[in-house]
Amino acid sequence: MDEGYVLVIGSAGIDVTGRPDGSLHWGTQNLGRVRNYVGGVARNIAENLARLEVETHLLSAVGQDAMGRRVLKKCKASGIQCDRVRVVAGSSTSTTITLSQPDDGLLTTVADYTVMNTVDSDYLLGHEDLFAGAQMVVIDATLNEGALATLFEITTRYDLRVCGDPTSPELAERLYEHIGSMYMVSPNAAETAALCGLDNPAQDRETAIDIARHLVSLGTQIGVVTMGEHGLAYADSSGAGFLPAINTRVVDPSGAGDAFSGAVIFGLLNGVPVDEAMRLGVTAAALTLQSRHAVLPSLSQEMLYDQLTI
Repeated sequence: MDEGYVLVIGSAGIDVTGRPDGSLHWGTQNLGRVRNYVGGVARNIAENLARLEVETHLLSAVGQDAMGRRVLKKCKASGIQCDRVRVVAGSSTSTTITLSQPDDGLLTTVADYTVMNTVDSDYLLGHEDLFAGAQMVVIDATLNEGALATLFEITTRYDLRVCGDPTSPELAERLYEHIGSMYMVSPNAAETAALCGLDNPAQDRETAIDIARHLVSLGTQIGVVTMGEHGLAYADSSGAGFLPAINTRVVDPSGAGDAFSGAVIFGLLNGVPVDEAMRLGVTAAALTLQSRHAVLPSLSQEMLYDQLTI
């Protein structure tokens, strides 16, 4: 890998998940499992990179509260350089609440990213030195429009590759006008319509490949469309491909997409071909699905290559 580090910019917070033991009954209490853990798309990707021995710096914001202290403690313990993360008095740390069912998957998510409004143009410009020393920038879509405009001005100035995660269907459209400035963008199926300005999201292998190619036609160098258990499509200027998901026992789906992104970026940083980077990503996602953790604590380069099966 070339000299330098990865600069990750976006959400860091607490994720709360609830899953009933049986069918969900609205309007009443449901017995089940409730978990909370340190998360955030950007922060999760940063931790995956750090565990793969990539020097990683995080720009984000947390509240001056117990949750914020927990987030920063976890980041430091995971090897993420987080001394530039903004701690905001009077604000709450980002929190998402996700409700799902055992068989039907995700039902709904409520997310509070208000504190991320303080990751603004002035904040980014104040840390321009971190951009100057980076070899790649990774972002999620919790950055507001003004921050994104400034970010791409800076990354263009330093000729930096930018990888973008659309984060959610509601936030994905923020990245649309910047697709041509990104090295890689990796929506899931539900995010593709909003990200690309299309009427319908990816629904199957063929439509996913078409949208991956469409992303490349819009200017990104690598377009990826992930579809969970149905696999993923990817494209670049040389063509397109599809990889099936690895058949694995799912303990908890949280963080699998972030593990995929982290491992793909790890591969690209090390100059591997795009198709091999995608295989690394699928392997990391499968390993994370088998864990109760959003980021696999035992993840390593050796584990990733030992488990590379597709």
